[in-house]
Amino acid sequence: MLKQHVHKRCESSAKDGKAFRFIDLFAGVGGLRIPFEELNGKCVFTAEWDRFSRQTYAANFPDDEDHEFAGDIRPYADEPELIPHHDVLLAGFPCQPFSIAGVSKKNSLGRPHGFLCDTQGTLFYDLAKIIKHHRPSVFLLENVKNLERHDGGKTFATIMHVLQKELGYQVQTKVISSDPWVPQKRERIFIVGFRDETKEFSFDDLKIPDAQPGLGTILDDSVESKYTLTPKLWDYLQGYKEKHRKAGNGFGYSLFGPEDVARTLSARYYKDGSEILVAQKDDRPRRLTPRECSRLMGFDKPGESNFIIPVSDTQAYRQFGNAVVVPVVRVVAELMKPHILEAVAKQTGRPVQKEMPL
Repeated sequence: MLKQHVHKRCESSAKDGKAFRFIDLFAGVGGLRIPFEELNGKCVFTAEWDRFSRQTYAANFPDDEDHEFAGDIRPYADEPELIPHHDVLLAGFPCQPFSIAGVSKKNSLGRPHGFLCDTQGTLFYDLAKIIKHHRPSVFLLENVKNLERHDGGKTFATIMHVLQKELGYQVQTKVISSDPWVPQKRERIFIVGFRDETKEFSFDDLKIPDAQPGLGTILDDSVESKYTLTPKLWDYLQGYKEKHRKAGNGFGYSLFGPEDVARTLSARYYKDGSEILVAQKDDRPRRLTPRECSRLMGFDKPGESNFIIPVSDTQAYRQFGNAVVVPVVRVVAELMKPHILEAVAKQTGRPVQKEMPL
């Protein structure tokens, strides 16, 4: 049962000293939230379906009394007035197939081709309804790189049509690889939208580090023996790789040393760790620990262990495998910062806040 109260659109972040208000949808364990809080933003609503991810999120972001933490976003999409007013919307929305009959065919039949028929039944549909109702000044959406090619490009084309043509936002997109920031090649697409015209924002201005860190920067010197592969599992993985090598393909485990950049960490890492195995001298290779995964995803800095991991190893691997790389979001947020401030100032009539604490 949803709380039966309506949030007034005139609510402002000025009263609590925050530069802007944002909501965190399909939040995972909070990878999108961290950089926007660092920019003096206030998170006023969170939604995450998975109960274990909710547990980790809640442990790391103790909520204010007025902060609602939803599970299923769909009831809120049906009653979007129950979501607080916000300046910025963040969403790592899932990619789902759309049932698209084709815009040109619908045009020829004189039928509508809006998101109400093209995306209904998907979580993007619910996201679009929230954006349509609240009209946030800015949004940031994140998804897998393959979103652009999903269903022959139809999914992405529909998403862009909805955001640009139906909802009227200026939208820019960029696929960004994480390996300049963390020792992992992880490519994700970022979609930034502005409600009002913004000529100065460009992903071309993204600040990318010159140096590329190696895996050794996130590894602990000593880990428990349980992370070393058992003889049986190691024999199986070697046999599996050899079988596919003879067949002429590259399937199988990947072994990395301290100077290497790892493959993409996936949610299935808990099964055998085969996509990122750490070489060990005079021993079988080992998995990354959950803490090392936290560093690999940028939730912890190298050598640090501050992010709270209250769940089992299996759930932690799933959560980090589904997460965003925090330092990548951080540089995107930095690029968005002056435009967020300008948009909020225009809406509230307050002077643009020149500096935000980091």
